[in-house]
Amino acid sequence: MEERLQKILARAGIGSRRKCEEYIKAGRVQINGDRITLMGYKADPDRVRITFDGKPITCEEKVYILLNKPTGYVTTLSDPQGRPIVTDLLPGIDKRIFPVGRLDLNSEGALLLTNDGRLTNYILHPRYGVAKTYEVTVEKAPTPALLHQLEQGIFIDGVKTLPAKIRLLSPKKPKILLEIILHEGKKRQVRKMFSAIGHPVKRLKRTAYGDLRLGQLRSGRHQYLAEKDLKKIFSGKIPFTIKNIPD
Repeated sequence: MEERLQKILARAGIGSRRKCEEYIKAGRVQINGDRITLMGYKADPDRVRITFDGKPITCEEKVYILLNKPTGYVTTLSDPQGRPIVTDLLPGIDKRIFPVGRLDLNSEGALLLTNDGRLTNYILHPRYGVAKTYEVTVEKAPTPALLHQLEQGIFIDGVKTLPAKIRLLSPKKPKILLEIILHEGKKRQVRKMFSAIGHPVKRLKRTAYGDLRLGQLRSGRHQYLAEKDLKKIFSGKIPFTIKNIPD
């Protein structure tokens, strides 16, 4: 069956659908030896040979991992500065996996890694409304008025953030701890939001994707996810069919 080329690449674990569109535009994809740069091009992966950077793609078994990322690791698959990368924490995994979203060098907590581009797209695109929950430590407690501003949305880099939910978990020094729930994931968004109201973040930890929580998973450790775990991300029902997923 013919599918759009970016969907095939995402299903093969090359990247998110949006990232695969960039790869096509950059001329990194070939079909039967012909370079394809046309967006919307359709192909049947069972009848043609598709290569990415000269290597044939395969729709391999899907793998889903939840990692409790420590600080000091970057969420890229390579780093020109030679800093530790998150896959250093996953020795022995032979599949090409990539992080779902970002956690910067000094942030920690829940990080999904997978070779499923479709899952990545559903989790990251604001259209699907997947919640990401963070614990935020600041030096002083923001006033209710400032927290209300964050909840309603503020302008960052010229773009207004989507509405958020915020609650104060610990109002006393030395640990002013808040919880914020977002339905989008722009680069360094939480840090920029709190800096914008004059309360820079001292510590940032993601604790959940949807209802999939870190629980007792220790820092630096990981666990494989089954279908029942993925359902928690999407409030009980995965919005698309996943093949080759563990029970």
